[in-house]
Amino acid sequence: MSDDVNKDIMNSEMKDVKIPTLTLNPEQNIEDETNGTQERAGAVDESMLSEEEKKQVEAFAAQIDVTDIKMVNSYGASAQNGIASFSTSITANQKTKEFGEVGDSLSELRVAINSTNAPEKKGILGFFQRGKNKVSYLIANYETAEENIKKIEKDLQRHRQVLTKDIYLYDQMYNQNLGFYKEITMYIIAGKKALDKARRTKLVELKTRAEMTQDQLDIQLYRDYEDACKRFEKRIYDLETTRLVSIQTAPQIRILQNTDQEMADKLRSDIINTIPMWRNQMALALGIEHSRRALDAQSAVTDMTNEMFRKNAETLKQGAIDAAIASEKALVDIETLKKVNEDIIFSINEVVKIHEEGTKKRVEAQAELVKIEEELKQALLQAGSKA
Repeated sequence: MSDDVNKDIMNSEMKDVKIPTLTLNPEQNIEDETNGTQERAGAVDESMLSEEEKKQVEAFAAQIDVTDIKMVNSYGASAQNGIASFSTSITANQKTKEFGEVGDSLSELRVAINSTNAPEKKGILGFFQRGKNKVSYLIANYETAEENIKKIEKDLQRHRQVLTKDIYLYDQMYNQNLGFYKEITMYIIAGKKALDKARRTKLVELKTRAEMTQDQLDIQLYRDYEDACKRFEKRIYDLETTRLVSIQTAPQIRILQNTDQEMADKLRSDIINTIPMWRNQMALALGIEHSRRALDAQSAVTDMTNEMFRKNAETLKQGAIDAAIASEKALVDIETLKKVNEDIIFSINEVVKIHEEGTKKRVEAQAELVKIEEELKQALLQAGSKA
């Protein structure tokens, strides 16, 4: 925003500011002359002043002596000092602000909320245990996060209170700045009136006298008065520079105030919306997790029951088949009987064969025994005859 625009804005409200008290003795304590309303600055002319203020300016201008060096050096100093101390207070207020802590608290809030998100596991094995673990995880993290969030919530409340206090303080600063602006404007107008009158009357009179008399003293008096007018003109210029600072300060105060207001609104939203919504969502998450666990358990029971039925049916089917096969099977099958019969026949044949061979051998042995016996007898007879 340009300085001219700022001037127009401030001038449009200057009439609402209480009339400042002008003084030629800045060492006196001048009470802050603001009434809490906002106003803006403009070109230095009398159109921005009320009739009462114009009368005060006229009366004050009549008291100004441009040759009074002490007065000239301190002219408008009370307003200038007020603006200087006012600027210092703004700087001090900004230095004492805990800018980083608000951002840190908001970051901590985000971390605390994100910490409650349980990692999702894949697969179906051990889902009972996983479900239990997830609920435990949510509850444990919720309790931890809740403790952190309670602390963060207190910090945010404190930051918001500080910001709210600063917002009201900026209003006071803005109005105080308007008061200084109006006061210094009246000093400038009164000074210009006094300077214009001095140059139109006393300076012209001294110049005319010096030109007429050509007296060195008159010439010196003219030059001294002209120098005094120039010094006073420079002093007025200094006041105009200070007035410009006041003009520039007004939007700066509003920028700071709006920034704090936006931050306070954000903190308020976090306190009354974000944190309660997080608590609600955590309650919903726990409820949903409990419901999902119940559904998963029911599904698992159903799956296991179906699997049991399938296995039992398979076992029953195989048992029935085996029983049917067993019931239709003879006590001794034909192959076994056939084999046994063959073995019996073979055994009988072998026994008969063995008996036959035994009989044959016994007959042969008996014949051999008779032969041996005869041979033995003959041998004995022969032996007896020789004796």
